[in-house]
Amino acid sequence: MPRSVANALLNQQFRQALTPGAGHLMPGAANALAARVIEATGHQMLMVSGAAVANTYLGAPDIGLVSLAELAAHVGAIRDAVNIPLLVDGDTGFGNAINVVHTVRVLERAGANAIMLEDQTFPKRCGHFENKTVIAKSEMVQKIKAAVDTREDDQLMILARTDARSMEGLEAAMDRARAYQEAGADFLFIESPLNIEELDAIPREVPGVHVCNLVVGGKTPLLPQKELATMGFSVVLYANLALQASLMAMQKSLQHLHDHGSVNGIEDQLMMFKERQIMVD
Repeated sequence: MPRSVANALLNQQFRQALTPGAGHLMPGAANALAARVIEATGHQMLMVSGAAVANTYLGAPDIGLVSLAELAAHVGAIRDAVNIPLLVDGDTGFGNAINVVHTVRVLERAGANAIMLEDQTFPKRCGHFENKTVIAKSEMVQKIKAAVDTREDDQLMILARTDARSMEGLEAAMDRARAYQEAGADFLFIESPLNIEELDAIPREVPGVHVCNLVVGGKTPLLPQKELATMGFSVVLYANLALQASLMAMQKSLQHLHDHGSVNGIEDQLMMFKERQIMVD
């Protein structure tokens, strides 16, 4: 099956799956290897995480250092490695509404089934960092409209993310989410709610398809999948779980090697050669 046809089918599959209250688990991937592990462990969708790409590819924080071309190369590699829908972190769209047009074209061609755009100023910052700033609501509305009008397949979804909670409060963030939804966003992401009451309010006050992003060590309480689904969330996103787990494992095993001069005693914590080759097909 041609790649474009296969991706169109995934677009339809993804859109049909994302209903209010579905509570789908969505891990994040930094690269094609992480994507293979996500698919092999039974997950039905994944996010190409901008933070994870920046951390693994550049060894740098999530502050807008990865270029669109570099991101698209990662998306293309991941698309070739797995057969599940991809939500791609498009950051701020790499500029204004004109830049968003180019961003959507590039990422759709690379294999995205949904593209996330956020309302931070550039260079953006990780959603759980402090001292973020956001653009005017009206400017983000124009970006969303540009993205919706640009996509070649109208089944490809546009996710609108707002980081306004941290600076302007929850009510302002929900007001932005409503405006982005009216502009044509297919689903919504209010970043960094601080407690259960705020989480519960988001799908109730802004009916639609919502993402809840859970960061281990971040600002949002780590509620179970079923509880978040009951609140009305469509997607429970663990954008950096695979990255955090792999980073901890690398650090521990390499420290053991440094301290002891061998891997004796930690073999059961390592994937054996045969299993590794199976994972990369």
